[in-house]
Amino acid sequence: MITSVPGFKVGHYTDQKAMTGCTVLLCPPNTNGSCEVRGNSPGSRELALLAPEKSMQEVHAVLLTGGSAFGLAAATGVVQWLEERGIGYQTPWVRVPIVPAAVVFDLNVGSKEIRPDAAAGYAACVAASDGPVGEGGVGAGTGTTVGKWNGMEHWMKGGVGSSSVNLNGLVVGVLAVVNAVGDVIDEKGNVVAGARSAEGRFFGEVDVHRPLARGKVLKHSNTTLVVLATNADLTKLQLFRIAQRMHDGLARAIVPAHTSYDGDVSFALSSGAVQADLDLVGELAALQTASAIRRAVRAADQTSRIPGLTPSR
Repeated sequence: MITSVPGFKVGHYTDQKAMTGCTVLLCPPNTNGSCEVRGNSPGSRELALLAPEKSMQEVHAVLLTGGSAFGLAAATGVVQWLEERGIGYQTPWVRVPIVPAAVVFDLNVGSKEIRPDAAAGYAACVAASDGPVGEGGVGAGTGTTVGKWNGMEHWMKGGVGSSSVNLNGLVVGVLAVVNAVGDVIDEKGNVVAGARSAEGRFFGEVDVHRPLARGKVLKHSNTTLVVLATNADLTKLQLFRIAQRMHDGLARAIVPAHTSYDGDVSFALSSGAVQADLDLVGELAALQTASAIRRAVRAADQTSRIPGLTPSR
């Protein structure tokens, strides 16, 4: 999992009743980062400073959260937790924690009044560890869904997934929160989870073109978020290139991807000193992104209204 990369920790805050939550990735010292926004409808905080030409060279945490734009309030709790521990960018007066954040829209699944707040972000930090990452309907993946291209009445549960690889000491890990319009497919193109009939038949296996059911797909309400961590020694510009390659993996696992209804964002983070070829890291990034997305839906638990691939808790 992404916590296989030395120094990184993941924590979830989950509200099963309201069907929302948030997930934080805490970074070790001297973590560099960049990002790539491909989605048409992103919701975010502090992403501009991750552009390769910007001067900021350290990221202290990344927050992924439900609650749409309201859920960005959870970043305040992450900032507070980091400040209390003296973690942040040093100015002459105070250390300022750098916490980029991105949201998914889950207000159509659980409660539209209850969203992750500062207390939720703080709780996710308290829960963070370098152990196994909780997958499925937890954290930011609690209220996520997939396969909405044929209308919300045919959707399935999305979730959180994580995957990693260790190649001769080079470690690349990815954390994904999957809330896509499209279907999630396996390596052979078979649908794993997505738009399906009441009888369990996947519509995408009948019509591979998957024409969007205009008027039945809710605009601005779908997003897949992916975060990569590696111990490779990479510059901010190189991490920007890795963030771009991560969308290759997203498109390998989700069909259709990057639609006008999605807000897809990728983050790439590096904290290590392992020398590695950029193109190798890029391909590993794409592979692990696709793997994390598939793991997210395979671990997703069904609810009373939305089918999933694992039994309800």
